[in-house]
Amino acid sequence: MENEATNEKLFDSADRVAKELVRFSQDINLNADVFLDIMQESFAPVEQFFANYTCAIMEIETKFKVLNEQFSLKYDGNPIESIHSRVKDYDSIIRKVIKKNIPRNLEAIEENINDIAGVRVVCSFVDDIYRLADCLLQQDDITLIRRKDYIKNPKPTGYRSLHLIVAVPIFLENEKKMVKVEVQLRTIAMDFWASLEHKMRYKKNISPEMLEKLSHELTDCAEISASLDGRMQNVRNLISAEANSQNGVNEGNI
Repeated sequence: MENEATNEKLFDSADRVAKELVRFSQDINLNADVFLDIMQESFAPVEQFFANYTCAIMEIETKFKVLNEQFSLKYDGNPIESIHSRVKDYDSIIRKVIKKNIPRNLEAIEENINDIAGVRVVCSFVDDIYRLADCLLQQDDITLIRRKDYIKNPKPTGYRSLHLIVAVPIFLENEKKMVKVEVQLRTIAMDFWASLEHKMRYKKNISPEMLEKLSHELTDCAEISASLDGRMQNVRNLISAEANSQNGVNEGNI
């Protein structure tokens, strides 16, 4: 659903630009065939730009799905609850280019914006996050660019997540290209909190006093979520310890 929404935004933006260009070509009486050639030549690099990030997302998603399958056999359970992905839409990229004063060319955008492609992995337990991250980074075709641990060092708002900026190779018709992807790993509780916080952050017509009150309330909720994660992890550890103890007893009786 997220990919469909992203594609709709991209198509809407492209449609507006195309209509403006058609009107411009009509105003200057440009030959239709010449106009189409110019359009194709101009938009081809942009289409390839977005296609590269889509391919990089597919590579990262596949790696996590393979790990999830392997872990289900080794640990008798799937560590991944869900995987979500998105490519930033054209409007968001342009706003970031303006904000960061990035040169207006695709090479500069690729170099300076790290989160054009994003993959969010929602895990069952905190330990799963670090285990999956370690396994991903051990793969010889993954290059770690930056790591930010907002689980051990939460943001002032209470936001928690493990962020990785990685480069992954994609294999095109005539070349191999390294593409950057932002990977976020969270527990179910972290994702629940972050999703609601994101929705409320963009609500309009809220007084400064109410915003401050909500900020404190959200921070408290984040602490409660973190406490729940800790307790659930402890329950899991106790179950594992008990299972290992029983296995030891059974093996001793053989």
